[in-house]
Amino acid sequence: MLVSVSCAAPLATRVASLVREFPRVPAVALLSDFEHRAPHAVLALGQSGIRRLVDVRQPAGWRELRGALMADAGDSGQRGMLGQLSMDLAGAPEDCWRFFETLFLCPPRIGNVRTLARHLGVLPSTLMSRFFRARLPAPKRYLAMARLVRAARLFENAGFSIANVAYHLEFSSPQSFGRHVRSLLHITAGDFRHRYDGMGMFERFRQELVLPHLSTLRELRPLTVPPGWVEARGGRKRSRGVAPRRPPLP
Repeated sequence: MLVSVSCAAPLATRVASLVREFPRVPAVALLSDFEHRAPHAVLALGQSGIRRLVDVRQPAGWRELRGALMADAGDSGQRGMLGQLSMDLAGAPEDCWRFFETLFLCPPRIGNVRTLARHLGVLPSTLMSRFFRARLPAPKRYLAMARLVRAARLFENAGFSIANVAYHLEFSSPQSFGRHVRSLLHITAGDFRHRYDGMGMFERFRQELVLPHLSTLRELRPLTVPPGWVEARGGRKRSRGVAPRRPPLP
């Protein structure tokens, strides 16, 4: 959120409300013209909760602004979660890590195993069978719980309603989101909002789906065809497709 010092002073109360309701949205005050009211405006914005001021009256200021926006482009909370997962899964195959990374970085429209598998470039049946054979929870559960981590992070912004979060994550309706929460956690969407923040829900994800299965996950290859599998499968197909030749009659 960019706020001009010269324009925002009369709206300081509204700015304070926005900063308070959306704490995850970075706010930057821009000083583009120094007027006699500017010092008072800067103080008012500071009291509103804005902690970063960039002076763009010089070219260096625009470079500073660009650097500030690029630094805030990455979600520090999400980076922290992925960093923790990378330590948990140290030594796991690359495609296992890709699966977990995708759970948290994929677009919100990916809400079921079919679209997740398409995004990963693997057949849904193949993805599900790899987890089943390894005696792991289904990919559907990993995806569903990861979506709740995203929802919990969104709810950290008090200005977001349950409907806002549901539509942001591309559920068909707030009621659909509520059913999703109840089926996984056995609580209402309202209870979920008050009980979990992003890190709290992420810790539940780890405790239920990662930490109990570390030894298996560190060997899991959900996206890679095992060596020799294609050749063996092709050989079986050929053996089934060719009828045995009868010996010639005497």
